[in-house]
Amino acid sequence: MITLSFKVFVPMKRTRTSTESFCQLSTLSSSFWELLAMDWWCWLWVIRKKSRTMTDKYRLHLSVADLLFVFTLPFWSVDAAIGWYFKDFLCKAVHVIYTVNLYSSVLILAFISLDRYLAIVHATNSQGSRKMLAEKIVYAGVWLPAILLTVPDLVFASVTDIEGYYVCDRIYPLENRQNWTIGFRFLHIMVGLLLPGLIILICYCVIISKLSHSKGHQKRKALKTTVILIVAFFACWLPYYICLTIDTFGLLGIIRLDCQMDNTIHKWISITEALAFFHCCLNPILYAFLGAKFKTSAQNALTSVSRGSSLKILSKKRAGLSSVSTESESSSFHSS
Repeated sequence: MITLSFKVFVPMKRTRTSTESFCQLSTLSSSFWELLAMDWWCWLWVIRKKSRTMTDKYRLHLSVADLLFVFTLPFWSVDAAIGWYFKDFLCKAVHVIYTVNLYSSVLILAFISLDRYLAIVHATNSQGSRKMLAEKIVYAGVWLPAILLTVPDLVFASVTDIEGYYVCDRIYPLENRQNWTIGFRFLHIMVGLLLPGLIILICYCVIISKLSHSKGHQKRKALKTTVILIVAFFACWLPYYICLTIDTFGLLGIIRLDCQMDNTIHKWISITEALAFFHCCLNPILYAFLGAKFKTSAQNALTSVSRGSSLKILSKKRAGLSSVSTESESSSFHSS
C-alpha cells in the first residue's frame, strides 16, 4: 500500500513523480512574478501616505503573507528538483513559513470580505467597526491562529532518508500515524477552506444582493469585481480541498481506494496544490490592480518618479550650463 506524498501534512513514502515536480516548479516560477508584484505594492504603500484606505491595510497584510511564502522558493525549488539537502532547522523553518502563509492568506481574504460587507451594506455607521477590524482584530483573527497552527511543524517536521531520497516533511509517530494525519487533515480543511470560504461566500452574496438593487456604472463594476473574487477563490482552492477530502475519506475507510486510485489522488493533490498557490499570484491583480484608486495611485507614483528623475537630470544639466557660463564669463573678464 503506497502512503501519502503530500508535502506538509502527511509523510512521504515514495519519490516525487515528474508531474509533481513540474507542478511545484511551475508554482515557483509563477511566484517569482508574484514577488515583483508584491514588492511593487509595498513600495506604493510607502509613498501613498495620504490616500491609504482600510482595504489598503489588509492588502499590506496580504502582501506580507504572500512574500513569506515567496522567500521559501529557493528551498522548494531544490526539493522539487533533487530532494531535500538542507538541515533539520531549515526544514522546520520552511514548513513554519509555509503554514503561516497557507492560513494567514485565506483568513486575510475573509477579513477583506468582512470589511467590504461593512463598507457597502452598513456604509453609514461602520467606520469604527472597520477601523477596529483592520487595526486590532486582524492580528488576533489572522496572525495568532496562523502562528499557533505552526506548532505541529515545530514538533513533527524533520528530514528523513527514504530509499535514498531525502524528504522534509511532518513525520508522525508510527504507532498512531493515521490518527495524526486524519486529525490535522480535518483541521486543515476546516481552517483553510470551510471557515474563510463560508465567510467570503456569505459576505459577497449579501454584497451582490445589495448591489443588484443599485444602479449606475460604478455599482455594476463593483458587482462584476465581487463575482470575479468569489469565482477566483473557489476555482483555485476548491479542487485541492476536494482531492484532499477524498484522500482523507480513503484513510477513514469511507471510500475504498486501490493502489492505482491512491496514486492518482496523490498526483492530483500535487496538481491542485499548485493551482491553489497560484491564487497567491492572482491576489495582487484581484485585490489591487482591479481597484480604481490603486490604479490612480500607481499612475501618480510612476509620474512622480519620472518627474523626479527628469528634474534631477535637468538640475544637473542646468548646473553644468551655469558652470560653463561662469567659466566663460570669468575668462572674458580676465581677457578684458
